[in-house]
Amino acid sequence: MQPMPPRAVTAICNALEEQIEHGLLAPGGKLPAERRLSELFATTRITLREALVQLEARGLIYREERRGWFVAPERLSYDLIARSHFHAMVREQGRAASTELLSARLQPASAAICARLQLPALSSVVCICRLRRIDGRAVLYAEHYLNPRYFPAILEHDLAQSLTEIYERQYGLHYGQVCFEILPTALPVQAAGALRVSAGSPGLQITRVNSDQHGQLIDCDLEYWRHDAICIRAQAG
Repeated sequence: MQPMPPRAVTAICNALEEQIEHGLLAPGGKLPAERRLSELFATTRITLREALVQLEARGLIYREERRGWFVAPERLSYDLIARSHFHAMVREQGRAASTELLSARLQPASAAICARLQLPALSSVVCICRLRRIDGRAVLYAEHYLNPRYFPAILEHDLAQSLTEIYERQYGLHYGQVCFEILPTALPVQAAGALRVSAGSPGLQITRVNSDQHGQLIDCDLEYWRHDAICIRAQAG
């Protein structure tokens, strides 16, 4: 009895995965247009799209709105234990990092931020929103909420720089205890727009609540990562 032929979606996934594994489709390279791929595999756009979405879910390819599909680069190793900021972490792995400041202002703190930073009701926080790239690819949308008590006049600084370095250089503060919370999520509208994906696309949310060397809660970071961009690691000695 002849074995059943593989389903079209599986066949397309296997073919593209093989090309990626052998380097014929290079990391960061753009895939042919969906119409061209449909013709190549003699299938419908619906079947092709199902295969592409499966490969995207596995982190092998990614899509940018109005630009098409691309082969996913190597994931960044994100070490929760290491005391390293984004630019240093990326440089140490032989990649190029950049940060774009999207907005920075003093605003009322939400109830969730008040709770995380143990602030009283109707407190204000400094909110800094930034887009971060690795090798030119937007991978991280971050919202930083700072207790203004510890950072007077921080809005006057170049906030595209490392906040960790600004804290140390300008305020004599460095991180002490850090509390992490990691959740798979659907990317909210602002994060999705900055990362050039559809709202509701899969992502990874990392919440960091940071204390300084004196044990004071100084800021809270909400990081929204493309799900294929990082590999979370933690090794306790």
